[in-house]
Amino acid sequence: MKPAYKRVLLKLSGESLAGKKGSGLDFDEIENICRGIKKCYDAGVEIGIVVGGGNFWRGRSSGKMDRTRADHIGMLATAMNALAVADALEAMNVEVRVMTAISMQQIAEPYIRNRAIRHLEKGRVVIFGCGTGSPFFSTDTASSLRAAEIEADVMLKATMVDGVYDKDPHKFDDAVKYESLKLSDVLAQHLGVMDSTAAAMCEDNEIPIIVFSIDDPDNIYRACMGENIGTIVE
Repeated sequence: MKPAYKRVLLKLSGESLAGKKGSGLDFDEIENICRGIKKCYDAGVEIGIVVGGGNFWRGRSSGKMDRTRADHIGMLATAMNALAVADALEAMNVEVRVMTAISMQQIAEPYIRNRAIRHLEKGRVVIFGCGTGSPFFSTDTASSLRAAEIEADVMLKATMVDGVYDKDPHKFDDAVKYESLKLSDVLAQHLGVMDSTAAAMCEDNEIPIIVFSIDDPDNIYRACMGENIGTIVE
């Protein structure tokens, strides 16, 4: 089957890497997720990945630390996750490069847009760590920024729910799932798909977003193949 998209940006939350443990790294869960990524890789999809850091750090929610410093710690958490995902993919014979927005050249390449695109063109998976490299921006914003920079055809947002709902499905039994949405509706209705900065950037750059559940890692492959899963936001 021919992929529906040539180049994708996959956003993985830190929580997805923790599995049922709730924090830290669940290596069995990481391997499951990476098997889904490898299927896309074997199908010829060019893949960029942005990882969150919530399995290690959510400092901003405490309100007890300077926001800039808390965000810097969060960026380091994403770097750890990027290395863990890279290790699992390499064990599956997937060629990977980790690039970070904060310089740490002993363990990862510095993020350079043209170099990242060159890696993708050579068939390497590129994992982007440290968010945007600046505080006050979420990894969702980093995902939309990297998707625009690498000219991705679509942004795949793997979440803990199977799409976008009109309200929290974990709290409300009558929550209604959307099959498709416009980015303008996400912004107007404050649906919580991602922060407003990230959504606005995707809207400005005409990048569609597919929101789906990571509970089944094969959903990554299905999304790349163009199957109707989750919610598409255009």
